[in-house]
Amino acid sequence: MQSVAVFVDVQNIYYTTKHSYQRHFNYRAFWDAVTANRNVVAAFAYAIDKGDGKQQNFQQILRQLGFTVKLKPYIQRSDGSAKGDWDVGITLDVIEYAAQVDVVVLVSGDGDFALLLDKARHRYPVETEVYGVTKLTAPALMNAASRFIAIDDSLLL
Repeated sequence: MQSVAVFVDVQNIYYTTKHSYQRHFNYRAFWDAVTANRNVVAAFAYAIDKGDGKQQNFQQILRQLGFTVKLKPYIQRSDGSAKGDWDVGITLDVIEYAAQVDVVVLVSGDGDFALLLDKARHRYPVETEVYGVTKLTAPALMNAASRFIAIDDSLLL
């Protein structure tokens, strides 16, 4: 049985599925697919915390599925822009767990993670899977993965 660590960039997947399909990502279907016949060593969902009840309910659903939810506060800048990404946090966790598992699963379309997957695959004997919306996933990230899995109807609500 393969060991797996799962890393979900919640904001990225929320916006890419909403933009491309006007639908939400089905975390339950994803969990069932990604964990079938695998031993889950770690599963993280990285999100921004705005403190509203709907988000808190969603975060609780993620926890019930088996994710550890990592939150950063939503920061509104004085110029009206917002800050809140998890790129560094995801990177640190992937490097830590890539040494412990057979498969690293990243759910994101962010091309910044291409270097991360290249590094993980060259440093450790680990496979990397990326789940993303095809037309909104950076080609560099798709190419860096051992396997790219397109988010389609089977992974949407």
